[in-house]
Amino acid sequence: MTPPPGIDDGYARIVAPDAARIERLLPGPIERIWTYLTEEDKRRLWMAAGTIGVTTEATVEHIFRHEELGADCGQPPAKYAALAGESRIHGRIIACEPPHLLAYSWGEGTPTPSQVRFDLEVRGSDVLLVVTHSRIAAQEMMASVAAGWHTHLDILVDVLSGRTSHGFWNKHTRLEQEYARQIAAR
Repeated sequence: MTPPPGIDDGYARIVAPDAARIERLLPGPIERIWTYLTEEDKRRLWMAAGTIGVTTEATVEHIFRHEELGADCGQPPAKYAALAGESRIHGRIIACEPPHLLAYSWGEGTPTPSQVRFDLEVRGSDVLLVVTHSRIAAQEMMASVAAGWHTHLDILVDVLSGRTSHGFWNKHTRLEQEYARQIAAR
């Protein structure tokens, strides 16, 4: 099936040496999708708990519990063993224009924080969500970042559709290998 104009095939695209972008067409309205980005009780169903401020410079805290995202989650590969159970990422709001734009730093307090930007656009009764993760410091992280957003957004689609997701780690591991092959072939 060919995606509608302006919609990717579900895979992230490397759009710059340090940036990946991924798109999903989601069932609206836009205000509903905004709540799944900003409200902890909804965001924890597909990505992470924690608070997200909605003013510039407000704090962002993601509390990841990947094993709680869907059924048959699997275990993290050895290289991600530190992410088993609970892990946290902090940041600060860079831009917030409800319900169309949310951008924040990712990994504040680390030597190489990156940035995440969510753009939302109404498409009839649906919403185009575009996630751009930029300032990825190490090229070898690109496959992990792309697979992470791909997996989280697939879980979001399942949540919004009332389906049980198949979980995070099994899918992420498979996708990371696919992305690594694609990136190496470029």
